[in-house]
Amino acid sequence: MSRPVNRWAILPVVSVALLLVAIDATVLHIAVPTLTLALAPSAPQLLWIIDIYPLLMAGLLPAAGTLGDRIGHKRMLLLGLALFGLASAACAFAPGPEWLIAGRAFLAFGGAMMMPATLSILRLAFDDPRERAIAIGIWSSVASGGAAFGPVVGGALLEHSHWGAVFLINVPIVLAALPFAAWLLPGRRESEQHPWDLPGLLMAMAGIIAVVYAVKQTTHAGADPWAAIAIGLAGAALVAAFLRRQARAAAPMIDLSLFRDLGIAVALAGAMVAMIIIVGFELLLSQQLQLVLGLSPLQAGLRLAPVPLASFLASPLAGGLVHRFGFRATLAGALGLSATGFVGIALLPPGSVSAATIASFAAIGAGVGAAMTAASTTVMNSAPAHQAGAVASVEEVAYELGGGLGVALFGSLMAVLYQRLLVLPPLLEKAAPAARRSIGEALLAAETLAAPEAGTVTAAARAAFSATYQGVSWVAAGLLAVTAVTALIVLARRRAAAQAG
Repeated sequence: MSRPVNRWAILPVVSVALLLVAIDATVLHIAVPTLTLALAPSAPQLLWIIDIYPLLMAGLLPAAGTLGDRIGHKRMLLLGLALFGLASAACAFAPGPEWLIAGRAFLAFGGAMMMPATLSILRLAFDDPRERAIAIGIWSSVASGGAAFGPVVGGALLEHSHWGAVFLINVPIVLAALPFAAWLLPGRRESEQHPWDLPGLLMAMAGIIAVVYAVKQTTHAGADPWAAIAIGLAGAALVAAFLRRQARAAAPMIDLSLFRDLGIAVALAGAMVAMIIIVGFELLLSQQLQLVLGLSPLQAGLRLAPVPLASFLASPLAGGLVHRFGFRATLAGALGLSATGFVGIALLPPGSVSAATIASFAAIGAGVGAAMTAASTTVMNSAPAHQAGAVASVEEVAYELGGGLGVALFGSLMAVLYQRLLVLPPLLEKAAPAARRSIGEALLAAETLAAPEAGTVTAAARAAFSATYQGVSWVAAGLLAVTAVTALIVLARRRAAAQAG
């Protein structure tokens, strides 16, 4: 393939599209209190407002990726951008919760069309492995940094604007990006017809949505755990049936033999762990900053800023490190760096704003960003050009599932530790039973009590959550360390087997 002269001009266009999708996944988290006051959604409606976007995204990605391989990734990106802009406007002016849920669903359709297209276009535009590693590093920095920047953007907008501004800001960006995308992005290459298995894709879509839904249900108060398990098992069975269908197909949409490579398997696992950490940590830290330290949404977003900034800076550098030192060393080093950051957080006072705290946040962001770059570079370098979209969609499903698991695992762990660490006098246990469920409910319960009792409940809840914050940080450090060591061992054995063979 001849290298496009404007290949580096493609990168900012693709990055803008990706940034919209990444920020929108988390920008609403910090806007929930304001949105709740404005629209008064019921508890189930509020959950669907938050969950419908990542839930549908995860299910739609395989179909969008393979469709892009068939009709062209430029066309998918342009259509996705247009739909994303329209859906953003609909969300911004939603008159009620039902309208907002529907708007978020259409945002997911637009986002799913754009996500695989962005990575696939880079895979096709950059021939040179070193340049491709740098480009994918920048892509990863936008993906991880954008998700972490969501609360910063949301906090800044909510400080001076209506809650709908977190969506409305997308519209002028889309209008500016569309003409540049139409002009600069490479068109479809005419080659063989790519297979399109609609029944199989519907099977995969239903299965992935069911699995992600089951994972998310584990964090929701009052959810039936047995129903979640049943839905999750049914989803897993559908995904397994889709994989069997692909394995038996004469011309499969996704060459499953690619994923038998231990390097690819470790890369996908690394990407998932990175997303678990960044999303779960954001959930943990945003509550610590706002509910314990009493910061405003903007102040909390700014305190979070070292995480995405470090991710933005580290991810492109990691692309060059993969090319120079290899995937094994880069992935293990990145995960180890992030683990070190969590150890720092666990050892430091929870409310401190020292240089050590900032350095710990930066280590977490840099490690996660570099790990995602290492994973993306390895996965996409393994993909044949005509299957770039399908392979990209598989990796991004790993990201979405990791995000869901991050909320589920960190949320469940926070709930368990908080309940065990909260110490209240017996009389206050009876007067404010909701205080044991979560710090948010404890602070609301305290508002209904007289001054001395209210202060006792508030102080106890904040102390319990601060201890929870440190405990969860130790668990996160352990998960990262175990993943890093496992990657080192597995990839060392793979290299030894390759040399012996």
